[in-house]
Amino acid sequence: MNIDEKVALSFTEISTRLHTMALPDVDWVVGIATGGTVAACMLAHQLNKPMSQLYINFRAPDNSPQRPQPELLYPAELPPQGARVLLVDDVCVSGRTMDVAKEILSGYDTTTFVLKGTADYVAFSQIPQCVHWPWKPE
Repeated sequence: MNIDEKVALSFTEISTRLHTMALPDVDWVVGIATGGTVAACMLAHQLNKPMSQLYINFRAPDNSPQRPQPELLYPAELPPQGARVLLVDDVCVSGRTMDVAKEILSGYDTTTFVLKGTADYVAFSQIPQCVHWPWKPE
């Protein structure tokens, strides 16, 4: 897909949107790396909460599937037991990666957040097109 076909969002637009959202009360932010890393960092900073990442990979840089299923690539650094978790990714369309992450966090009270797509909290639900995130080269 050509970048001209995507909606470009700036860090300022994303940050402003995150600051206007009523976010859940959580103890820990978990980002799905690498796509959700920046959003998770922004949210952890805004919420003043610790953060860790789940390195789950399914798609190649061109967005084509490169594995049969999303796969945890490295051992997970999990929050303390009983933590209320905000699970963050940039985009959730099929839900396959998010499902793997939720399975890893099955013992936690987990709320999902994405910048675009399907989750408990969605920052840019009004944008139907693909998005050019300012931290991704394209």
